[in-house]
Amino acid sequence: MSRRFEEIDWQPTPMGEISLRRRWDPAAGEDVHEVKLGDEFLMSSLFTAGEIALARLGLAELPQDGGDFDVVVGGLGLGYTARAALDDPRVRSLVVVDTLAEVIGWHERHLVPLGAELTGDPRCRLAHGDFFALAAGGDGLDPAEPGRRFHAVLLDVDHSPAHVLHPRHAALYRPDGLRRLAAALHPGGVFALWSNEPPDDAFTAALSGVFVRARAEVVTFDNPLRGGTSTNTVYVAAAA
Repeated sequence: MSRRFEEIDWQPTPMGEISLRRRWDPAAGEDVHEVKLGDEFLMSSLFTAGEIALARLGLAELPQDGGDFDVVVGGLGLGYTARAALDDPRVRSLVVVDTLAEVIGWHERHLVPLGAELTGDPRCRLAHGDFFALAAGGDGLDPAEPGRRFHAVLLDVDHSPAHVLHPRHAALYRPDGLRRLAAALHPGGVFALWSNEPPDDAFTAALSGVFVRARAEVVTFDNPLRGGTSTNTVYVAAAA
């Protein structure tokens, strides 16, 4: 058993103070890694079903007989969406964009469980950049290669389209922002979004106005802290 609680890292950032903590969870029988931004919990390695489903549901929308897909993930976090994307043998390259260099540093320094795995995979590149500014700027989503297009965009940053971490993020979830995002996709490409809230019919309608098809899928998972189950939502939209 490891120590009961440890703050592994703490850093001031433009979005507030961010901290990485590790605690022993006797119910799970394992260490749990948690990230807080200020006083707000952002993510926990105890709850990863939604992050994994984001990659699996998004990539499942691409042709199963295809391959050599280029994928971009917005939001690195603890890396579970990125790892799930790399588990798909059709993925040729993965760029993970995160606005916080501190979070990228956790992975590069192997302070989080998936750090060595992600940084050691030659298909994966961790890129420091503002995903929302890139999406709005018209030069594509890869800070190192302006104009590059992707087969899939997987986004997990905000709590939901209506509950954003920063006010300037909200524009992405409106029709104009979604159209700019769709321009970064190859024809037939996919946009998938994680949300911590139930399906939002208004947002699904906004997706349907930009993409040829869109749906909201509820992901159910066990919640050992509260008992019973909890849910996330994954929105999946396919371009023309």
